[in-house]
Order: sequence, then C-alpha cells, then structure tokens
Amino acid sequence: MLFNSYSFVFTFLPLALIGFYALGHFGRASGAVWLVLTSLVFYSFWNPAYVLLLLGSIAFNFAISLRLDTNRDRPARQRAWLAFGITADIAVLVYYKYLGALIGFATGLGLTSLHAPSILLPLGISFFTFTQIGYLVDVQQGVVQDRSPLNYMLFVSFFPHLIAGPILHNREIMPQFAQEQTYRFSGENLAIGSVIFIIGLAKKCLFADPIAGLVTTGFADTAHLTMASAWMLMLTYAAQLYFDFSGYTDMAIGIARMFNVRFPVNFNSPHKATCIIEFWQRWHMTLTRLLTLYLFNPMVLAAVRRRTARGLPVDRKAQAKPAAFLRMTAMPLFITMALAGIWHGAGLQFLVFGLLHGVSLTVNHAWRIIRPSLRAVKPGRLERFGNWTLTLAAILVALVFFRAPGMAAALQTVSAMAGAHGSGIALQGLSSLAGPLGMIFAQHGAAAATTGLKSIEAFVQNGEVALLWFIILAMPNSQQIMNRYEPVLGRVTASRWPTLTWRPTPAWAMATGAVGAFAVMAIAGTTEFVYFQF
Repeated sequence: MLFNSYSFVFTFLPLALIGFYALGHFGRASGAVWLVLTSLVFYSFWNPAYVLLLLGSIAFNFAISLRLDTNRDRPARQRAWLAFGITADIAVLVYYKYLGALIGFATGLGLTSLHAPSILLPLGISFFTFTQIGYLVDVQQGVVQDRSPLNYMLFVSFFPHLIAGPILHNREIMPQFAQEQTYRFSGENLAIGSVIFIIGLAKKCLFADPIAGLVTTGFADTAHLTMASAWMLMLTYAAQLYFDFSGYTDMAIGIARMFNVRFPVNFNSPHKATCIIEFWQRWHMTLTRLLTLYLFNPMVLAAVRRRTARGLPVDRKAQAKPAAFLRMTAMPLFITMALAGIWHGAGLQFLVFGLLHGVSLTVNHAWRIIRPSLRAVKPGRLERFGNWTLTLAAILVALVFFRAPGMAAALQTVSAMAGAHGSGIALQGLSSLAGPLGMIFAQHGAAAATTGLKSIEAFVQNGEVALLWFIILAMPNSQQIMNRYEPVLGRVTASRWPTLTWRPTPAWAMATGAVGAFAVMAIAGTTEFVYFQF
C-alpha cells in the first residue's frame, strides 16, 4: 500500500488512528498490539507471503539479541553470536537482492552456466535488515535499555518507516513506545502530523511525479543527448529524486507524529551544501548516521589502534601525511561508500555510484587538511558559490549511475555531459511559471488543456526546472516550516523566511487545505516511491 493512494489516505490511516487511540485508552499493551497488527496488514497489501519473512526476521534477530544479553560476561562468545546474527541477516539480503545479479555476472564471465533465478525483492528488506543489524550491535555494546519484545517488534515493523525509512535507532524510538502518553489522543500532534504529511504528499504528487516521465524519456535515448540536454536531464532527475524521497520521509514523519511518535530528521536541504561532506550530513541522514556509527568509525578506530600499537602518531598533523591519510581516512571512506552504493542496488552502476562519492569525500577531506595551510581565511561568497557549484556537479555525475538502467546508458550520459555529443541548443530563457500547474492538472484529469512538454529542452524553456530548484534552494524545508512545534528529533535551524513558519491560524488552515486538495487531486496519477526498490 502506498502512502500516496486513496485507500491509504481515506481508509487505512483513519482506521489505524481510530483503533490505536480507542485501544490505547485501555492500556499501552493494547495500543501497541494494535499498531503491530496494523503494520503487518499494511505490509501484507504488497505481498501477504512476505509477512512471514518479516516476522521471521524479527523473531530471529530478537532471539540473537537475547543470546547477546545472556553472554555479556563472555565477550568471545558474545562476539560469535553477533557475527552469526549479522552474517545470517546479510545472507538473507544477498539471496533476495544480489543472488540473481551475482549469478548473471558470473555467467557473463563464463564462470558458471547457471541461470539467474527469478526472485521477487521483498519490499523494504534493506531498511528493516539494517535497522535490526544496528540493534544487535547496540545490544552487544550494552546501550539498549528497553528489552521489551513487544516494543522491539513495534520498533521494527512500525509501518510509517517500514518500507523506505527513515532508518531508526532503538534509543530514540523504543522509549517513546514505552510511554503511556504515546497511546493517549493528542489533537495537537494530529494537526502537526497532518500538516507534515500534506507537505510530503504535495512534494510527491505535485512536484516529483509530473517530471518522472521526462526523466524516463531522457534515459531511454541517452545516445542522442547533447551536453545541454544531459545536464538538464540530471538537474531534472535530481529534483525528482529529492522531492520523491524527501516527500516520502515527510509523510512518514507526519504519520508517526499522528501516533504521538517523533522520528529523526532525514533531510535538511541537502542541495544547499557547499561540500560533499556537508551533503551527506544533510541527505538521507539516518543512513549516513548508521554507516558512520557501525562501519566508518569502527574502521577508523581500528586503524588508529594499529598505528598506536606501532608507536606511530595519530594526531591531526600525522593524519595529513599520505600514508596515514590513506589508512585512517581514504580507505575507510572508500569501503563505506562502496557498500553504501551496493546497498542501493545490485547492478555495477550502483558500485560506481558509491565509489564516485568515495572519491569526492576523500578529496574533500584532503582539501580540508590542505586549505588551512594555504590560506587561513574564511571562504568568501565567490568561493562558497564555486564550492556549491562543484559539489552539485559531483552529485549530478554520480546520480547518473544511480538512475541509469545500465552501465552503457550511464557512460553515454556522462560522455554527453562532457560534450562528446555536441553542446546542444541555446535555451531561450525561463519564460513561464504556469507550466507546472498546467502539466499537473492535465496529467491527473483536473483540467482539459495544458502546454505540452515533449522534451527536456521545452521543459527547461517553460521554467519548470528553475521553479523546482528555486523551491529546493531558496524556500524553507518542511522542518523549518514546522519549527515552532519540534517536528523531528534533533535541532532544527530556523528559516530565513519567518512568515513561512506554520501556525494554527485560519490563514494557514486555508493554505494547508488548498495544498492538500491539489495533492489529493493528483493522487490518481502518482507512482511508487523511488526508494521502494531498495
């Protein structure tokens, strides 16, 4: 079931909320059981058979967590149980997500004559697998306080985050499920959650989906892309991906808030970043946190311990030397980003996507070491603009491999961006901002006439890309709009547009209702979320 569907908005969600608060009146356990059952029903709408996989994964990982807890005084045995649990989790993930691609790759090299099996990828398997691996590591490290099996099951299966995140941490969510007030009706939280949900629904239905067809058309004929059209294609896709994924996250955060649960922030205007390090601190932030805590930091710590054991320095001055930088920064970054790329998909292009970000991050870290020695002055506006431009260019090039249907199409697109296919047409200015609404209404049956947009160039000429990027770069994000009401866990930076901060006033109610009405009108033509495939 999709968040952006009539059945979810007008049937499933209202029934889930009514049942939750009605049963929560009789006690925390009743409300929690209702939420677990509701979440399983939500997941079963995609494929009922895979509910058993989800339940099996939850039962297995909780059983491993019990073994980790009982072996706390026997570290070697505890580490063995942890290794077993993580290996089993990854083995299941490899079977469903990577086995077919690995066999196909081996067959192409002549290493085997097996045929790749047809395996249906379970929805959200990467998310609930990584969530539980993080939980096992936390149990082993002794940082898990809540050991309730009901709260754990709810932590993993809670339907707002089950399919595509955010990737939750047990310390921030399970204590909320243990509180009695979580199961008591709150009109304020219902209102705040509804507004955040409407913002996310508008992002998906009004901004992301109308341009998805243009992106698909562009990648269907990459051999004939010019330099101008290739860059505009990637700008269009970057906007689609941002509004699609951040829209899903907003909806998830809004739904959770309706149930009196606050999720962590997952997007913080990432395309405003002036370096690739900052980009990853703003984009898919819960994935970045998980990779940093459980992969990058342990590798860096191991490198530090090895150097310390050999009597070698590990301070900032030592880290600036090539050998130490390679072992303590570059190698952990490359391994982390390679695995991050593979996590997104089984194709070779996803590995390249991750490695390109590994290169960018390594260069960025090296520059942070070099620059102070060159000129200990804060960057000016021109330098910051240059940094932002370079960062965006690196993101767009890497995104080619994220989106392309295969390596051939990705390489054709990158070569077009480099000018190998010609510079392209001269764009005639951004003349009309009415195009987006006309296209949205036409696609979803809300109006009979619209300006037909038949190419990336026409799309740009009508101003849609400029409008979308103006929203991305200049307007406050959803957290900033709702800043007065602590919309997410963690600190939210105030917006430079204080008049665009939501308040419970008639004017804001009318504006929110209008946006929600337009978004609901557009539901009939919407598509699945991009991150559903991961």
